[in-house]
Amino acid sequence: MPLASVRFAVLGAVRVCRGETELDLAGPQERALLALLLVRAGQPVAVSEIVDVLWGADPPRSAVNVVRRHVGSLRRRLEPGLAAREEGRWLLRDAGGYRLVTDGESSDLLRFRALREAGLRTVDESPSHAVALLTEALSLWRGPVAAGIPVQARAHPAFDAVDRERLMAVREAADAAQRAGVPGRVLPELQRAAAEHPLDEPVQGALILALAAVGRRSEALTAYDAVRTRLAEELGIDPGAELRAVRDAVLLAHPQAEAERALQEGAPVHPRPAPGTPAPPASRPPVPPPPAQLPHDLPLFTGRHAELDEVCALFGEDVPHPGTVVISAIGGMAGVGKTTLAVHWAHRVADRFPDGQLYVNLRGFDPSGTVLEPGEAVRGFLDALGVPPERVPHGLDAQAALYRSALAGRRVLVVLDNARDAEQVRPLLPGSPGCLTIVTSRDELPGLVAAHGARSLTLRPFDAVQARAFLERRLGADRVAAEPDAADEIGELCAGLPLALACVAARAALHPHFPLAAVAAELREADGSLDAFARSDASLDVGTVFSWSTRAVSDAAARLFRLLALHPGPDFSLPAAAALAGLPPRRTRPLLAELTGLHLITEHTPARYVFHDLLRAHATELVDERHTEVERQAALHRLRHHYLHTAHTADRLLAPNADPLPPPPAPQGVHPEPLADDDRALAWLTAEHAVLLAVVETAAASGDAVQERLACQLAWSLEPFFDRRGHWHDGLAVQRTALDAARRLADPVLEARGLRGLARVEARLGLHSRSVPRLERALELFTELGDRTGRAHTHRSLGWESEQHGDLLGALRHNQFALALFRALGDRAAQASVLNSVGWYHALLGDYRQALTHGFEALTMLQHLGDRYGQAATWDSIAYAHHHLGRHPHALLGYRNALAILRQLGVPYTEADILVRVGDTHLAMGDGDAARAAWHEALTLLRSLDHPDAARVEALLSGCEGETGAG
Repeated sequence: MPLASVRFAVLGAVRVCRGETELDLAGPQERALLALLLVRAGQPVAVSEIVDVLWGADPPRSAVNVVRRHVGSLRRRLEPGLAAREEGRWLLRDAGGYRLVTDGESSDLLRFRALREAGLRTVDESPSHAVALLTEALSLWRGPVAAGIPVQARAHPAFDAVDRERLMAVREAADAAQRAGVPGRVLPELQRAAAEHPLDEPVQGALILALAAVGRRSEALTAYDAVRTRLAEELGIDPGAELRAVRDAVLLAHPQAEAERALQEGAPVHPRPAPGTPAPPASRPPVPPPPAQLPHDLPLFTGRHAELDEVCALFGEDVPHPGTVVISAIGGMAGVGKTTLAVHWAHRVADRFPDGQLYVNLRGFDPSGTVLEPGEAVRGFLDALGVPPERVPHGLDAQAALYRSALAGRRVLVVLDNARDAEQVRPLLPGSPGCLTIVTSRDELPGLVAAHGARSLTLRPFDAVQARAFLERRLGADRVAAEPDAADEIGELCAGLPLALACVAARAALHPHFPLAAVAAELREADGSLDAFARSDASLDVGTVFSWSTRAVSDAAARLFRLLALHPGPDFSLPAAAALAGLPPRRTRPLLAELTGLHLITEHTPARYVFHDLLRAHATELVDERHTEVERQAALHRLRHHYLHTAHTADRLLAPNADPLPPPPAPQGVHPEPLADDDRALAWLTAEHAVLLAVVETAAASGDAVQERLACQLAWSLEPFFDRRGHWHDGLAVQRTALDAARRLADPVLEARGLRGLARVEARLGLHSRSVPRLERALELFTELGDRTGRAHTHRSLGWESEQHGDLLGALRHNQFALALFRALGDRAAQASVLNSVGWYHALLGDYRQALTHGFEALTMLQHLGDRYGQAATWDSIAYAHHHLGRHPHALLGYRNALAILRQLGVPYTEADILVRVGDTHLAMGDGDAARAAWHEALTLLRSLDHPDAARVEALLSGCEGETGAG
């Protein structure tokens, strides 16, 4: 039965339809259970959470059994005729709970989310299309989410979160309608939302603006008076600054363009926020959720009952402070199922760790030799835990100490997969006794056991009974029972290794009419080699199994399998695989499907693939045997060009004012990924982060001048990404590699860029004693080369260095040099950016009028160029100058414009920084309450980032409250 044949509704009353027939649900608890599964949208829901929803704080002793009965009843309603205790296809047991299988066709909630996301993606290019998508999304709602379930169940936060999604969609639709010039399209939804949320100021403000925009100005002002009265009577407060600004905009009928022009002329105005600008309390990025990095649990997990009992005994109900557990295999054994067991166990106990789960593949025995450095793993964990990149110190010891501090007092599950040795693991061990660490390794890690009290568990290959059970799970008990001798021979030929058995079972499952005896015979006759992983006691080299499996795919898929072994990263995408093969992505996609179908590669996350290291080693042997050195190097050359050309596109989107070297033409067979905007560029760079590091490193180490040059260009294309995301430690490693390669090539153009790139990231890390001499040498080289663009950008970097040393005149002078050079070159994007810098330094030096002159000139250019981040920075500079000229209303307007853009871009640290200055301006106007409100907002953001600037804002608040108390 296809998914679309059953439809679920939760946006309103809970309903289920099969075809055109609505199904009857048994009672309120069954309806509440289905509602909870629906709002979790395909995610597993723990039994304990279901019990909480159905009974609250006082469940009966039989609660778990009752839940099981409800689940069975729901399964039979969804699939009539389903046998008792049979799982079916819709409601599955998963991760210690239950999961309902839904998609955008079968679930109204998922359809709503898809339409909303599509609308938000198109709002800049086509506001009218965005309005159509968002209003279609809202039309799916028939009332409050899960209407009609018991009140106690409806109070669960999961339902409230979905209701808030609707509210946000109404506001987004209203903003899009304002931009499209059709505010009336969303007016009915706004009126309904405003009636349901009478104290929600952003929604009320959006309604007032929409009423005014359709000519109902009197009704808009009446609505403002009504909400002001409600706030005063029910909460004892006045409308906030944003709602007051909406009222002023209606009174003055001041559009945004006129407001900006009035600001330049010095007239005090109070315009409405730009369309799409959310109000502060609701627009702030949410506090990052607890990390949930565990890979998917294997649905067909089989066997290992004794081992599971053993590890669960280590962490039973009576163990309040779990320690470190090691899962280890016999000397060098691979493919025995260590990761599968670790992940399965982790999912079973994940609900006991409410602060999240961390996972990393340490690649300790990766055939490519790219072992993950502990520092890289620690930095990845810190990022997942929400530690701002600028707080990450230099050096592994300091980073590990910060990691342990971040885990202190938390209950977090940490899975360290495929560790090489104890030294790689030690920096990643939590210091908090409330955490559980699971380590997998081919090494027995005796040092970890001795020094940290780790518990050791040894996995062995399946015996004959376990191997047969494995095949029964994959192929069906009847098929295995019909040929028990053949099944046992397959288990023996696979040496009891689950990985080899999975490959054979996948092939047999694709051909259900093949006798198992024929499968065993084919396997017997196959030959293969996997010397690096061979077991001395194995009856047959397991490489034979893989060789046999690769014969089952098409020639094109087998060729791709071999070439994929050349990829240096931990995983790869479809376009990268296409580049290796020299094929278009549309022809490569079915080849990847062939390989995943036979378990030769795994799609571990959507559209990203990975090798098991045994299979990678096999592919490496095959590519060395069957492809010439010329063919292998050509494939690598295509791959590196794929990453370079895509990264170059991302670089131009993230830093339009930079000066990257244009890449050489891509060879035939390379299809760089299209990146439409900076959001897509960031998404691609984030997904490929670890891969790009490996590509730079391996290209630079190739010993080939062409590849080393590609490594340099790729490293420099990554600079804006590392800087924006704060990945300065990775940037440092990449820039060092690039500079070393440039010097080996003895190319002064490359050396100058390498010096500047390394200096910039060293400066970010506070290594100024190294960065300044490098920048000065780079400036000499650019001057000798006659490269005015290189000189200009280096002057900007030297200006930033001067500011860090307190030399504001020096900073201004360097930026003025840069501005003169950019003007001579006609580079408008770079001019616009440096104009704001010049204005900023004038403001810091007290020349506020010059600051405004440069700021408004920069703003006009940046708006024309569409550089939103640059516009936000420039509004901040303009507002700062107005503040110091005593033009406080103008300063507040400038800050509001900056905040509106930053909230759209999602830059919480800069938002907090500006909110501090907003508070300063309110205080200068004598409005201590507004100042405290702004500082409190800033403090909330900084605390969510765990940023040290929070202490400075706390001091501001203490001082302000102290003065109030003294008065």
